Amino acid sequence: MPKQLKSVFIPDEVVIDKIYQIRDQKVMLDEDLAQLYGIETKRLNEQVARNADRFPNDFMFRLTDEEFANLKSQFATSSWGGRRSLPYAFTEHGVLMLSSVLNSKQAIQVNIQIMRIYTRIRELLITHKDVLLLVEQVERKLVKQDQKIETLFAYLNKFLEKQEKPRKTIGYKNYPPKE
Repeated sequence: MPKQLKSVFIPDEVVIDKIYQIRDQKVMLDEDLAQLYGIETKRLNEQVARNADRFPNDFMFRLTDEEFANLKSQFATSSWGGRRSLPYAFTEHGVLMLSSVLNSKQAIQVNIQIMRIYTRIRELLITHKDVLLLVEQVERKLVKQDQKIETLFAYLNKFLEKQEKPRKTIGYKNYPPKE
């Protein structure tokens, strides 16, 4: 009888929190992936180096100093204390390729979960694209309305300034009645 796979449970929110937007791409960092897979970052990067031909630039890239500093500044406390090199960022395709070089049961299960999350994110973006377009249209209309309201107030202010000047009365004057 085959051994039962021990199910690894990682809440989706934990995985989603490890997806970053860098260079206009949704990516995951080597350290976060290693943590999810239950291996050391060093071991993950060794496997990637051994299979470098499987990870072209559109699957994986190294962060620049500026990108890494910007990423760390988003967190109050850094979890990247003693790194000697800049982290690798894996695109969706890079994460998928990792499943072919990491064969642990946990890595396979986590990879399946990550792929499902990427798919849900893509579906949400497609589904809500119409809503985003409508919001942009409303924003444009509001900007135009704001401009019209500002113009109206400017005219009202000019009108009020003109009214404040004292005017001579024209016509019959009311004198107190004679007794």
